[in-house]
Formats: sequence, C-alpha cells, structure tokens
Amino acid sequence: MQFKNLGIIEPILSALSAEGYTQPTPIQQQSIPILLEGKDLLACAQTGTGKTAAFAIPILQLLHQKTSVTQNKRIIKTLILTPTRELAIQIQESFETYGKNLSIKSLVIFGGVNQNPQVEAIRKGVDILIATPGRLLDLIQQGYLHINQINTFVLDEADRMLDMGFVNDVKKIITKIPENRQTLLFSATMPKEIMHLANSILKNPLTVEVTPVSSTADTIQQALYYVSKENKKDLLHYILQDKNIETALVFTRTKHGADKLVKQLLKFGITAQAIHGNKTQNARQAALQNFKNRKTRILVATDIAARGIDVEELSHVINFEIPEIPETYVHRIGRTGRAGNNGIAYTFCEQEETSDLQNIQKLIGKKIPVQESHPYHEVFDTITKRKPKQNQPQRRFARQGQRN
Repeated sequence: MQFKNLGIIEPILSALSAEGYTQPTPIQQQSIPILLEGKDLLACAQTGTGKTAAFAIPILQLLHQKTSVTQNKRIIKTLILTPTRELAIQIQESFETYGKNLSIKSLVIFGGVNQNPQVEAIRKGVDILIATPGRLLDLIQQGYLHINQINTFVLDEADRMLDMGFVNDVKKIITKIPENRQTLLFSATMPKEIMHLANSILKNPLTVEVTPVSSTADTIQQALYYVSKENKKDLLHYILQDKNIETALVFTRTKHGADKLVKQLLKFGITAQAIHGNKTQNARQAALQNFKNRKTRILVATDIAARGIDVEELSHVINFEIPEIPETYVHRIGRTGRAGNNGIAYTFCEQEETSDLQNIQKLIGKKIPVQESHPYHEVFDTITKRKPKQNQPQRRFARQGQRN
C-alpha cells in the first residue's frame, strides 16, 4: 500500500514524496480513507505511529477541495486542540510540510508568550487553528477569535489532556463549536473518562486501534540497570562514555530533577539541556532545536514537556527515573525505534522503584533484560524492597569502581 492508493490529491502526494514518504503507516492507512469520507473517528494509537499525518493529510485535502470551489474569506474551518506547546508547534509544522503546495493557511497559538502576534495573525485570517486549551479560551473570552464556523474538530492526545487537568476546558470549548461537524479524537490510551468524553462528542464514529499501549515496538532494544539512587548519575556518565551514543533523550520525574541532572552532566563535560514546564517557550524551543541539530548531546525532559518531542532517528532513550504510570514507560521509549529504525532504551531502577518496574513489566507482558556488566550493579529483593546482606561486598566493589 502506498499513499497514492489512498485517493490523496497530487499536490499533497508531491509534498509527501519530497519528504521521502511513500508508504503510509497502519494508522494512516486506516484513518485517511475514513476521514476523506467526512466520518467521525475514534483512534487509539501510541506515540510514534504517524497519527499527525493521519489527520493532517485528509484535513488539508478536504479544505482544499472546498476552498477551491467557494473561495470564501479565510475563517477558522478546522480546530486542533492539543495539550502542550511543543506538540502544537510540531503539528503546525506538519501541516505546513504536507500542505506546502496548497493555498491553505494554518496558525498555532499557545500560552506563555505575548499574545499580540497571535491576535494579529488571527485578524489576517486562517483556515486551520492549532491551539492549547488555555490560550484558546483566553482569546475567545477577549473576543479576538470565534470558533462557531468550524467544520472539523480534532482532539489530540486526549489522555494527556485528562492527565493535565484540561478536561473542563475542553468541554467549555466544545460548547462553542457547531454541533454539525466532523470530530476526530486521538488518544494513546482509552481510560473510562476518555470513553465517556468520546461518546459525548462523536457521532457514529468508526474506530481505529493501532499498536495498543501495552506493547512496545520490536525495533526497540530494552535494558534494565539495577542501581542505587546515589550512583545513578555516575552510571549515566559511565554509559555515555560510549561514543556511539551521539544523542540521548533522558527522562526524569520532576522539573527540579531535570535541572539538577543537567548541572551534573555539564560537570562531567557532557553537553546537556533541560526541557520542562518551568522553562520559557523560547528556552524550550531553543533546547529542542539544539538537540535536533546535535549541538546538545543530551536532552533531559519531564514527561509532559516531552510528549510533543519528535526527533528523527533518535537512537537512545534513558529512563533516569522510572515513571509511576506504566503506560508512560511505553510513551517514553516510543520516542526511539520509529518508522522501522532500531532504537535502544535503558532504564535505571533504584530500590524504591521496584514496584513501579513490576507494574511496567506486567503491562508490556515481558521482563526487561537486566544488564549486570557495569560497576554500579545492585541486587534488590523486589518483594521486601530490602537489600540482601550478601550484596554488601558488591556495593563496596561498585563504589571502588566509581572512585577508579
């Protein structure tokens, strides 16, 4: 199956070809024909499956076909709601890439920056608006934009919307858009709350489910490192001595932890930057761009800030701290091993994280292979969470290796 077999118009096919895209991913292959028919869609697809193109391509095509006939003044015809600034920006970049041969204008708006340039762009007219909930509601309340004439509404990363407490904002926004519309809901997981929301906003939707969240891609090689909390930074330094690791995305649980780890890596002489919610938008975008351009070797991120990160051919993901939510592990390591490429995911596990590890392994249905051939290896009793006494000599050896 190729894109040309999906009924996609030539201007979009040319744009896809220029990017080297010929074969659609499963989510694209299943979703595009449904959306081109104007039907509602409920899609469950984890990160890295190509879902942005799955909705961007048909939206662009339908808009082009309608605009070429009516030639109306530019009004917001499509609204895409997404939880983070990074993801919103990347979605808009995708629309620009796939629609570069079309006369369709898109705009991204988000909080944390001066609203005046966004307001001016809205006044000039846009066809597609990509927005985060807070800034969208703010500009609506100020009277700067109206969403009462949209034809297509996309709710992206619905489960992350729920995690970040945006559900009430989403419901407010839905009351302001026409009932007669095409609605698309994409989510990596389908908890009960998301299903309730889907049932309330979708009309006779078709369902597409690709690569359930409980699975990890076969192209990702996973490895588990048991290590004491105090030795984690040294283990990371030890691993990064491998020059084959040109870049790596490292996950921490907290913003403070991300900043602290960056300082430690810089002391080791390793270029690193952090990306999280406390950083300004400019700082976050600069850090991401430096990482993409390989000016920065290590990008340390929290889960929410990293949800929209899309880096081509990212080879390594490192879980410096294990996430408390098992599905988050799948999302994290899904940043690598994309589009058929191979990837490597390392996970550091300290004593207090063993129960979280067990939940992850239960979810993915397999044990993560343990890597013992490193100087900081620890042995934990995962039931009592107490270190066996016989492990004490090994701990002394580990610390001796650290000093050497």
